[in-house]
Amino acid sequence: MRKIQSRDSLQASTSAAPMRFIGRQPILDLRGKIYGYEMLFRTDRKNVFSGDAEDASRDVIDHCLLLMPNPRRELTFINCTKNVLMTGMVTLLPPASTVLEILEDIDPEPELMKACWDLKKKGYRFALDDFSPDESKLPFLEIADFIKIDFLAADARKRREIYALTAQTKATLLAEKVETEADVQRARSEGCTLFQGYFFSKPTVVRTTVIPQNYVIYLQLFAALNRAPADISEIEQLVSSDASLCYRLLRLVNSTIYALPTEVSSIRSALMLVGDDEFRKMVTVAVAGLAASTHSEAALHLALERARFCELLAPSMNESASRLYLLGMLSVIDVILGMPMKQILNALPLDHEMKAALLGGRSSLSVALDFARCHESGDLQEHGEIQRALGITNEAASMIYLDALQWADKAARATL
Repeated sequence: MRKIQSRDSLQASTSAAPMRFIGRQPILDLRGKIYGYEMLFRTDRKNVFSGDAEDASRDVIDHCLLLMPNPRRELTFINCTKNVLMTGMVTLLPPASTVLEILEDIDPEPELMKACWDLKKKGYRFALDDFSPDESKLPFLEIADFIKIDFLAADARKRREIYALTAQTKATLLAEKVETEADVQRARSEGCTLFQGYFFSKPTVVRTTVIPQNYVIYLQLFAALNRAPADISEIEQLVSSDASLCYRLLRLVNSTIYALPTEVSSIRSALMLVGDDEFRKMVTVAVAGLAASTHSEAALHLALERARFCELLAPSMNESASRLYLLGMLSVIDVILGMPMKQILNALPLDHEMKAALLGGRSSLSVALDFARCHESGDLQEHGEIQRALGITNEAASMIYLDALQWADKAARATL
């Protein structure tokens, strides 16, 4: 991952408290739809867990409780220590949507197995994390609903041994740390039906020489929204030229996100009621939702999360909120449209700074995307550097990310 440009200007912090924040990595099904999320905890300066495990579990549970006011159908996977399972701390979370991950370093001692069976009777499901073909772990197979197989650590021979041990169970096989389309296809052929890690390495895109007509409209809309001030007549004409997009936009403006006092029946009325900046945001959400309906729902969620996250960084970066919002939304547009990013950007009149950030280069805007990716992946080393450079506290960064997750969940429900 890139380091931010102004490394020399970063302030030393020898007495700072340990960072704690939550990442959320999607788990996808065979159709590329979001099946659930694993909540990620990191502390210290490395991209690995190296803190107090009990504190980590409590922190994750606290953050899950913060997200509960806007529940979704997807499952939440939580790493659990032996103590968390034994004390029943996880019963603060809803059993219907919570999967308890048993880590690879936990042994199936009798008292732990009893606690797990009690939790299972309450409706909780269990996942075996980084499962290995170790006979001492076999008792866990009796309670397993999911078995996670690390495709980076387990070679073909080891995976065959795992499959042989788990063949008689009803557990779902989840391939984690899959990095390429080839990894996913291999996991599918071996019987895995859930995938984790694949999404963040960018799915393989189909390269086309001709942009489909409806995508031309989408790109024209993004271009129109990037101009200041926006030409509302132009935007209205573009939206009206696509019946599906018009329907999505009107459904969105009449959703609970905006909670308008009266029903909106026209595009121009929507603009007058919500204002220019919110209207820009609304159109981008509708466009992304429509395009994602034939590609990746997971990509739409990530685009919405990044857009809101980048938007909330505007005061700290002394940038336009609407510009940063568009940056976050466009950062996943290649996955949403199934087209190469360079081809998309060639059709958009974006400035050099925006294009550089979207193509993975360094610019004044790339810091926002770097910070968003750090939260998604749990990269504490770069996260801390960017956070200090922006002058944002741990608490503020955590609340910005939680706000982005909650807003994205609402927006996705309204537009899908």
